[in-house]
Amino acid sequence: MSLFAIADTHLSFGTNKPMDTFAGWQNYTEKLKNNWNKTVSDKDTVVIAGDISWAMNFDELKPDFSFIEGLNGQKLIIKGNHDYWWNTVSKMNRFIDECGYKTIKILHNNSAECCGIAVCGSRGWIFDSDEEHDEKMLNREVMRLKMSLDSAGDRDKIVFLHYPPLTSVGKCAEILNLLNDYGIKKCFYGHLHGEAAKFAADGIHGGISFKLISCDRLGFTPYLIIK
Repeated sequence: MSLFAIADTHLSFGTNKPMDTFAGWQNYTEKLKNNWNKTVSDKDTVVIAGDISWAMNFDELKPDFSFIEGLNGQKLIIKGNHDYWWNTVSKMNRFIDECGYKTIKILHNNSAECCGIAVCGSRGWIFDSDEEHDEKMLNREVMRLKMSLDSAGDRDKIVFLHYPPLTSVGKCAEILNLLNDYGIKKCFYGHLHGEAAKFAADGIHGGISFKLISCDRLGFTPYLIIK
């Protein structure tokens, strides 16, 4: 059993918003499917760290989740800023059950055990805004991440976020402080694409290893975290 991760799959089988119009994303769903199934086995787990689908509701989401269900391994999913279909955990779990999806689980205010470690995470939020709304959203996401970390108890933990908590031009002190308080050593995030990826703060910063795992950054191939 191995643990992999990827972010920003931006699926749109149920909506008319293909990513193929962007440079480097041509035939990306075929690339993702082929690379995923060559890399991941049915015994493995993949964290998808947000921006999973362009769907606005469950009806539009179903073709995208069916695509994900057909990929190898178990999947743990985290909310991204474009996951407008995201709903309460009870409604999402009911949707998953009613559709018969067996490999998709929600990571929201909780944690999951895989490969002997606790998988924790949250969406995160932008940290360079002075808007009151953004401050409230960031504080809420910090709380959600803390709930996830607390749910893992004293197990070793790895954190997954959608928004980067650190870039080459700034940092989110609230989230970084939380990661340090809980002794986190590895943090993976998405959200940054194309030219924006140049701002990624990959590598070790303040004793924590950070890595951008957005789909295009990884060549549409899940990234191996634990073998």
